Amino acid sequence: MKLTELNDRPGARKTRRRVGRGIGSGKGKTGGRGGKGQTARSGVAIKGFEGGQMPLHRRLPKRGFTNIFRKAYSEVNLGRVQQAIDAGKLDPAAAIDVEALVKAGVLRRARNGVRLLGAGEITAKVAFTVAGASKSAVAAVEKAGGSVTVLAPADAGEAAA
Repeated sequence: MKLTELNDRPGARKTRRRVGRGIGSGKGKTGGRGGKGQTARSGVAIKGFEGGQMPLHRRLPKRGFTNIFRKAYSEVNLGRVQQAIDAGKLDPAAAIDVEALVKAGVLRRARNGVRLLGAGEITAKVAFTVAGASKSAVAAVEKAGGSVTVLAPADAGEAAA
């Protein structure tokens, strides 16, 4: 076997169909675009058009809304925090907050705070300061001898006044 003898497996490369090259090619004349009209031309996009009938996406009712005041929290599971403690990236003696988690590489960015979730095991005695925590997470941390402090949300009404 030499480098010059290397080639693709049969059927690995397929030559493209050259359209509009004579009637005998099978893709001549209109080049697979059918007869005349709008869709035979280039630059046409009639995606939701139904021939003048009211399109389906406009017949259906609008529903729901986007809450512009919603807070996006970063979520962290207890098992992930325990992994970071075991790896020596987090100090269990110090209080664990957003900055500590970002610095340890557990989170990429802080967003509007951290919400602690209860998946996984935690064995270290740790004090958390977070924006939110699930009941199972609080129970697991307190069982391990730690504590969870949930920060009061910054009220939108106070910020405006």
